[in-house]
Amino acid sequence: MEQQKCSGRDAITGQAITVTFDSRIRSVAPAAEGDGPWLAPGFIDLQVNGFAGVDYNDPSAAHDAIARSLRAQFARGTARLLPTVITGPKDAMAACLRNLAAARAAVPGGGAIEGFHVEGPHISPEDGARGAHPLASVRPPDFDEFRGWQDACGGLVRIVTLSPEWPGAPKYIERITAEGVVASIGHTSAGAEQIADAVKAGATLSTHLGNGAHQMLRRHPNYIWEQLAEDRLSAGFIVDGIHLGGAFLKSALRAKGIARSLLVTDASTPAGAAPGRYMLGEQPVDLTPEGRVVLAGTDRLAGSALDMAAGVANLMRLAGLTLADAVRMATVNPASAARIEGRARGIAEGERADLVEFRCAPLGALEISGVWIAGERVV
Repeated sequence: MEQQKCSGRDAITGQAITVTFDSRIRSVAPAAEGDGPWLAPGFIDLQVNGFAGVDYNDPSAAHDAIARSLRAQFARGTARLLPTVITGPKDAMAACLRNLAAARAAVPGGGAIEGFHVEGPHISPEDGARGAHPLASVRPPDFDEFRGWQDACGGLVRIVTLSPEWPGAPKYIERITAEGVVASIGHTSAGAEQIADAVKAGATLSTHLGNGAHQMLRRHPNYIWEQLAEDRLSAGFIVDGIHLGGAFLKSALRAKGIARSLLVTDASTPAGAAPGRYMLGEQPVDLTPEGRVVLAGTDRLAGSALDMAAGVANLMRLAGLTLADAVRMATVNPASAARIEGRARGIAEGERADLVEFRCAPLGALEISGVWIAGERVV
């Protein structure tokens, strides 16, 4: 691959730079100050259930459709993602992973799929905490099932979301983390001791903290406070202005700290598509004109219609973050949380050449003008 160059202001450091790269960044040099674009590491989405009308929880999803969904995400600055398979029948979940892994190997841009996130089925069966996951498929942790997932996708499961309320959860966490997989707490009704045991066993992440929760919680203790207070847990937040109110978001980010906070979309099938009815696994969902994704015929959220560029803008607008901190939450923080090689140091020599070029429009919206993945321009 021939070396290329691009120049702009590093969105994290604010410095004017010229980046020389092929598949890796070869040098970062000071550049003359000017009214150039912002440059950031390519955005990383650790939780995306589907996009552009394509359902990653459909084991028959066509590979050309998956490729189209990737291109739609590239256009919004995403350079690496973990397609997310949610709670479903055992054979169907494995089949989804098998199909996604085959698409990753076959389609242009498939290498942007860094691995997979399995959200469930080992979650709370309780209403509220279970979210939109189907009750009939909720089941306890099973390491043999985990091995089946890895066999189906070539060992590419990177994150598993589970609830530590299940007996045997600490042992399960110990076993999957020993294999290099991130254990994330989510969709839980666990008590303080169960959360502490999960962290002791190796859990390091909280899945979309503040969501997948009961409508009513006791003031204290409760599982949201316990996770916010646990410094060994990083936390993902869905920042679409729907899933979390501004006051909670600001408070949660202050409690967790920017370094342990990351932006996720939790995008589902209708994200990037027109309002209407879609499928998420075996369940119909509606994208309303207001941008809410709900289980059909209900007001229960079923993922989001968010993209990463909008999420970065929302962090500035709703939480009052600087551009630098918002970009950290979309880039180096998820790279660290998911242990994604070559992406945790920002725009630095030796890192993967995943770059996004953009300008900030009025009201903070990001206008994407260029995206490179491993040195290949995709936008």
